[in-house]
Amino acid sequence: MTGIVRTILRRLFNREFQPADVAQQVVGGFLLAGPFVVTEEVWVLAGFMNPAQWVTVVGMVFAIGWGALYRADSGRDADDETEVAGIPYRFLTLMLVSFGSVLVLAFSFAAPEAFDADIYQTAKAVSIGAVFAVVGAATADSVF
Repeated sequence: MTGIVRTILRRLFNREFQPADVAQQVVGGFLLAGPFVVTEEVWVLAGFMNPAQWVTVVGMVFAIGWGALYRADSGRDADDETEVAGIPYRFLTLMLVSFGSVLVLAFSFAAPEAFDADIYQTAKAVSIGAVFAVVGAATADSVF
């Protein structure tokens, strides 16, 4: 009986993922990523990161995003959401926003050129910024 009540309540109060949710993610992602894109220390750290560290940072972004969307918010269940290739659409947009907002800002501010970074260092710097962008994007998605 409890499972039925829970399912009914979830369906009543759990609205579908909307374009406005993506907009909230974008605002949150850009807001928290901005200061890190233009910080020299981030680009220097990225230059010293080895592949294992880079993979770890990318994994952290995914773990933070999943945890913020589906573990910290008890009213949201990944199994109830629209999926693309078995992955919840909300989570996919969160990852695109998290990495994409940092990438857009980096190139808008000419950060790779300013810090004389190659594509590999730029990718690592974007991953560092995405750690912060995912927090902002997921928070904005969950709060509003």
